[in-house]
Amino acid sequence: MTGHNGKLDADVIAVGGGPGGSTVATLLRKYAPELSVLVLEREKFPRDHIGESQLPGVCAVLHEMGVWDEVERAGFPIKIGATLTWGRDGETWDFDFYPVEMFKDEPRPGKYEGQRARTAFQVDRAIYDNILLRHARRMGAKVREETAVRRVLREGDRITGLELESGEVVRAKWYVDASGRSGIIRREMGVGAWVPEELKNIAIWDYWQNADWAVKIGVGATRIQVRSLPWGWMWFIPLGPTRTSLGLVCPAAYYRDSGKKASELYEEAIRLQPDIARLLVNATSEGKLTTTNDWSHVSERLAGENWFLVGESAGFADPILSAGLNLTHSSARDCAFTIIEMERGVLNPPWLRARYDERHRKAVMQHVRFAQFWYASNGCFSELQDHCRTIAKEAGLNLRPDEAWRWLAWGGFAFEQPGHPTLGAFDLGSAKVLVSKFDKNERESAYAIDANNVFELRLVGAKKDTLGFPEDGRIKLFECYRRGENMLPIVGPTGLVFQALQQHTDLASILDDLRRRIAGLGLSPREQETVLHKCMQSLEALVAEEWVRARRDPSRPMLKRQVPANMIRSSKAGEDALKSAQATSR
Repeated sequence: MTGHNGKLDADVIAVGGGPGGSTVATLLRKYAPELSVLVLEREKFPRDHIGESQLPGVCAVLHEMGVWDEVERAGFPIKIGATLTWGRDGETWDFDFYPVEMFKDEPRPGKYEGQRARTAFQVDRAIYDNILLRHARRMGAKVREETAVRRVLREGDRITGLELESGEVVRAKWYVDASGRSGIIRREMGVGAWVPEELKNIAIWDYWQNADWAVKIGVGATRIQVRSLPWGWMWFIPLGPTRTSLGLVCPAAYYRDSGKKASELYEEAIRLQPDIARLLVNATSEGKLTTTNDWSHVSERLAGENWFLVGESAGFADPILSAGLNLTHSSARDCAFTIIEMERGVLNPPWLRARYDERHRKAVMQHVRFAQFWYASNGCFSELQDHCRTIAKEAGLNLRPDEAWRWLAWGGFAFEQPGHPTLGAFDLGSAKVLVSKFDKNERESAYAIDANNVFELRLVGAKKDTLGFPEDGRIKLFECYRRGENMLPIVGPTGLVFQALQQHTDLASILDDLRRRIAGLGLSPREQETVLHKCMQSLEALVAEEWVRARRDPSRPMLKRQVPANMIRSSKAGEDALKSAQATSR
């Protein structure tokens, strides 16, 4: 790497050594070792950072990077889900990734398989980010810490180099903005961002030593605690045996109008939450109280001629959904694979850029919309009801469950995995439950597949197109239909449903067809039932997006579904289920 006389310092330069930059660097080196990668990090690691609570999708990327085992050896708490006070009243309820009564005590460090592939971590970012950056270096990336970018050199939409604080200029063929909210490349390239006014919040947080864990499940498993206040909410995240992150989120306008210092508001929040206060009785603050803007945003575009935005430089959704690292690792992975495809020169570059931009802008936007719904429907915000009504009004959101569901589905479902529809990192079934749970009148959001038994494929106005998903270092192509902003991918569970709908319209025949197709996949009986359940979720999504017209024929049988109730339930029900399972195992 010379950087002199027009030569390149690297094939790819990533600005930022956090999870976004480390993921891009690691996967580039794994799948295209012929490419040289330079990571520029402004700070010296390790350093603290918020965004500690993960979703299971992060672990899949860590496993692909080859770093999951090292993260596991660090001994971070296993995140099995969340306990919240949020919604129509102050009752605590649990949202679990994996049924707590089925969670088995297993020695640690463990392996990425079974229940561990369905759970996540709560990480101390000082340790976690350092692990990932050192791993990228071991994979062959060059890492320069304490190296800040002063200016982006450009010709039109093409970056020609980066001027560092030292005056040195470094050059590459490709540039990745993984600088988080600093958005160094985004800002220098004049890319604007949409910021929903009603989600302009602030976050105030500190770290505590020796706080009690709210819940201990098996060997090292727990939940993030989310507690509503009359004017905001708090997070309580154990990061290890002794360290805990405790933060407060509230509207920036409330903080400004309160006339209080950040420390005063933080202390008041703890006093208002006896559940949290009890956990801190024997704890000591580290005295690192920090405040930051917590504004959701979506960048106007995520790719240019030779540059990409990943992670929070691309967009940020409110932390209530714990989706920050999930979005960062996902976009960084996709970015690495897109650059590799650009280098291979087989797929059309403008198409690759547009595909990346659409996929990840849609993912962030969907998380922002779900956050708008969460805030607008939280009855616990007794001092923010005008603010909640403003959120609903500005977003065009009717809080009646069926109307809220249509609003959430508007603009299309995201597909983190090919053919698996999701809303804001939640599968469709969980999203449906949440829509009903937040309704003040306890009304349910009805399932089309429960109320109808005839389903007719509707492709009027749709065009055949090609969809690309990142897989094994490539952008793999699949057929799809496109109509407006919505896509129907003919792959995964959605693809199975599409094929069945081409042959049948009555529900009984559709189910028989699906079972035959799934039986040919070589799966265990339990895995087959899981795929069938996902197919039913896909059918529901296709109805919501009007790819399928649903109606009821009184002469034909109806579907009698058994809806699992062990993922979202009251905390009391979860405790009882766990105690029952423990008693049975003795």
